[in-house]
Amino acid sequence: MARVLTGIQSSGRPHLGNILGAIVPAIELIKQNNEESFIFIADFHSLTSSKNGALRKENTLAVAAAWLAFGLDIEKTVFYRQSRRPEVAELTWYLSCFTPFPMLANAHSFKDKSERLSDVNAGLFTYPVLMSADILLYSADLVPVGKDQLQHLEMCRDIASAFNHQIGEEILTLPEPRISEEVKTIPGTDGQKMSKSYNNYIDIFLPEKALKKNVNSIITDSKELEEPKDPDTCNVFKLYSLIASPDQTAQMRKNYEGGNYGYGHAKKEFMELILEKYADERKTFDFFMNNPEEIERKLAAGEEKAKATGMVLLQKVREKLGFA
Repeated sequence: MARVLTGIQSSGRPHLGNILGAIVPAIELIKQNNEESFIFIADFHSLTSSKNGALRKENTLAVAAAWLAFGLDIEKTVFYRQSRRPEVAELTWYLSCFTPFPMLANAHSFKDKSERLSDVNAGLFTYPVLMSADILLYSADLVPVGKDQLQHLEMCRDIASAFNHQIGEEILTLPEPRISEEVKTIPGTDGQKMSKSYNNYIDIFLPEKALKKNVNSIITDSKELEEPKDPDTCNVFKLYSLIASPDQTAQMRKNYEGGNYGYGHAKKEFMELILEKYADERKTFDFFMNNPEEIERKLAAGEEKAKATGMVLLQKVREKLGFA
């Protein structure tokens, strides 16, 4: 089987979109895979947007706790912080010298903000090179990505191809994308894509009182209680159906269309479903957040494994470029 690698930024606590779109699918893929997998917390990447060190540490712990809460098997997985493996920064420099300027100027991560260049730092501009180094350092074969990251993975393949061609040897493995067609865009509380940048996310790990407030912030229309409602245009129903069983979803649809069922009722049911469905995960997450030394121990073990693997590839690159 192929070596799987994926990472999530530590730019905030993992929300429902991260869980359904990345964490759960990656864990399922790892379970099916006999090859050792690599899961990392992309804390270097988070520096392009957040300069708060204390917050980054807290977010890094929360990301790790979320992976562990959902059952990541660290016996089968190399689980580590990107920043604790400085080899990735060294490889980023080497790869940047093989990356043409127009390629980076055409990247979505840059183009989306290029109208206000004062907001663009060099880290954001070279983001795809660091992402490429994350993947190539560990000779990953398969990288689960959302459609919004597909361009960056294609750039990774182009950079690796250019490097291999120029040095005359196939040292860098060209990764293949794994895009799950089943996972649709997770809507946020306002109907846009759920995102930390839009502040429209559902945090399933919040204490009950705060979670209720979070769920109640979901935007709905102004139809009266007795009026029939269209479930297909309702943010509450869309979110509920992502985690509910087919029978539960069908019943809520019936409630919407039958009238005398308010959005307050739907939000209450969504809240109760989160508490029921993710009871164990919430408990485990709280345990790790209250015992950060347990997270540190698991990450440190993974970081040693990551070093052993990454140094093999990096040494080959150093030798080919005359640095060893």
